[in-house]
Amino acid sequence: MQQNHHQNLVGFIWNIANKLRGPYRPPQYRRVMLPMIVLRRFDLVLAENQKKVLAEKERLEARGITGPALEKALSRIATSGRKQELFNTSGFTFDKLLADPPNIAGNMIAYIQGFSPRARDIFDKFDFEAEIAKLDEANRLFLILKEFCSNEIDLSPKTLSNLQMGYLFEELVRKFNEQANEEAGDHFTPREVIRLMVQLLFTDEEGIFAPGIYRSIYDPTAGTGGMLSEAEKYICGDGTHEGLNPDAHIELFGQEYNPESYAICCSDLLIKDEPIDNLIYGDTLGVKDAKNKNNGFVPHDGHQEKKFHYMLSNPPFGVEWKPEEDFVREEYGDQGFSGRFGAGLPRINDGSLLFLQHMISKMHNPPKLVDGINEGGDGSKIAVVFNGSPLFTGDAGSGESNIRRWIIENDLLDAIVALPDQMFYNTGIYTYVWIVSNRKPEHRRGKVQLIDGTRHYKKMDKSLGNKRNELAEEHIRELVRLYAEHQHEATSVAPVHTKGSSRPTGTETRTVSKIFDNHEFGYLKITVERPLRLNFQASSQRIARLDEQRAFANLATSKKRKDQAAYQAEIEAGKQTQAAIKDLLEELDGDTLYRNRDEFEALLNKALKKADLKVGAPVKKAILAALSERDPQADICRGKKGNPEPDPELRDTEHVALPADISLPLPLKYDNETGHDKLLALVKDHCEAYLAAEVLPHVPDAWIDHSKTKVGYEIPLNRHFYVYEPPRPLEEIAGEISQLEKEILGMLAEVV
Repeated sequence: MQQNHHQNLVGFIWNIANKLRGPYRPPQYRRVMLPMIVLRRFDLVLAENQKKVLAEKERLEARGITGPALEKALSRIATSGRKQELFNTSGFTFDKLLADPPNIAGNMIAYIQGFSPRARDIFDKFDFEAEIAKLDEANRLFLILKEFCSNEIDLSPKTLSNLQMGYLFEELVRKFNEQANEEAGDHFTPREVIRLMVQLLFTDEEGIFAPGIYRSIYDPTAGTGGMLSEAEKYICGDGTHEGLNPDAHIELFGQEYNPESYAICCSDLLIKDEPIDNLIYGDTLGVKDAKNKNNGFVPHDGHQEKKFHYMLSNPPFGVEWKPEEDFVREEYGDQGFSGRFGAGLPRINDGSLLFLQHMISKMHNPPKLVDGINEGGDGSKIAVVFNGSPLFTGDAGSGESNIRRWIIENDLLDAIVALPDQMFYNTGIYTYVWIVSNRKPEHRRGKVQLIDGTRHYKKMDKSLGNKRNELAEEHIRELVRLYAEHQHEATSVAPVHTKGSSRPTGTETRTVSKIFDNHEFGYLKITVERPLRLNFQASSQRIARLDEQRAFANLATSKKRKDQAAYQAEIEAGKQTQAAIKDLLEELDGDTLYRNRDEFEALLNKALKKADLKVGAPVKKAILAALSERDPQADICRGKKGNPEPDPELRDTEHVALPADISLPLPLKYDNETGHDKLLALVKDHCEAYLAAEVLPHVPDAWIDHSKTKVGYEIPLNRHFYVYEPPRPLEEIAGEISQLEKEILGMLAEVV
């Protein structure tokens, strides 16, 4: 298809859409236009053999043939050369619908109900019958159908092949989704971001060039199918551009829980005569006790037990996974690493790392070369786009940190590419493409590449929602080059965008690629304790603080609610004990300050014994707490074994990098307990050396509580590429302020 003809069709269909204005707002046009385009294409594909289909249906039903056997037979007659079932038994066409204007709405619904099951399901997911009623009520249905029958728009297979029609449909999906960005942005990824992800995914993939090679591609959050379609196009070509390997056999798989997006994706595949059975309508993570649905909704992973060679996804980020929580937690608790989420669960407000774990569970076994022969599997490679949260959210030992740790320690993380901000339709935040693989080439093993692509973009002529920036082809090529060359401290020339300027104001050369060993992203979170030092004094002010101590206050309470006399008696006895304790303390020397707890406690015990006053341990603890204050000059408080007691208020934590020579994965399991003793055997001396060098020179009495040591992983990408920019000289700033003051005074003088 020539580019001019393609654009003419797009433009004509766009003009048809504008006739919906009034009953529909522009962001709602897609609700009508996308199913109408699909319907018109199917109408023209089936027009030639319609009468044969109706005659064969009558003949076979007379013989008692129904169900799948009938459907397959009708599909063979309906079209020649198609692989996917497509037929219509209603007897209607667009021309017949237009011939009966008064009944056009009812006839059109009957027409849709006459399609083969999978095609009919597409229109059900579009909820197109509701749009037909709305169009008819607004007197637009006849008008729109008539426009689609115009001689200026020919969507027949004689003019457009299945592949050409597929790419026309994809272009229209993109345009309508861009217009509806406030509604569809959450499940529509900018096409240039997809192209970058696809090219990164297939870089260094020599196996894809083998003649007749079979490869599977999967998207667990398929949306409208853009990633699957772009990946297939990049490998097999699109009729205009030659792909990596036109002879490759590519099979597409996906799952999508938004019905409209699912319908669009299925439409694209069915238009191109590609299998749609591999696209599942349902919730990939899973929903426990889902309500029974009659529309084919699958409340769990729709591709269980399947493995895939390549995977791409733009999972919802910053979105709660509350609806899936019960299902996910049950799988996590019951199956561990036998399920999908063995490494851990992220916080409830962002489930993006759940999707990454899900995809990793779909990886083929990695290759295992023995004497040059692969005795393992094909391995897999993943490209997924996230916001910044999965890079660093979560403290050591948290679900997010453990997931990062599991991925990195098992050498699955290959690279992360930071994208510019304002790239997506519904958010202006920075996003990041993660490349995950279990078949890294030798020079990439044990390492992670970070690429700063935040300055590689151009401003759009017209913004679309939050999308104001886009990747040009030269930016994609540059980022793919940096990934392919895998060089530490590699530089790139990037445009400089001055705030307020729509075009670059210059260029600068910056370091944009860095290579790190896996262990460099890990750290030990150690707990540094300092001794508790208290002084004690039985002053009236401190004695008054006894009333604030819960154990002391509880002396004058009672649980005997049913017996009022006993209740009052117990309270009265408690008040007497409280008074006795205060009297006893007031008899002590209130002026003497004791800086040794054992000394003061011995004095207190002697006084209690002399007064024949017995108090429990909680009350004695309350007395000591009320009469004490922290004092850096006091003696250290020690436990029964003579060990210093830690002061909770002086407790601190430090992040200590993992030892450079440590082997991964670490022996500590993901419950943060199993294997802790083995971990300490590896890192205890390392932590003590850090304490001696960094802490003890400042606080000589500190020590590490090794029982609290945790392992954390984070990827501080921005920190690694931060370049210090010194502030402007004060003289320059003062000069600008002075100039502004003069201008303001001048304007005020004009007013006066």
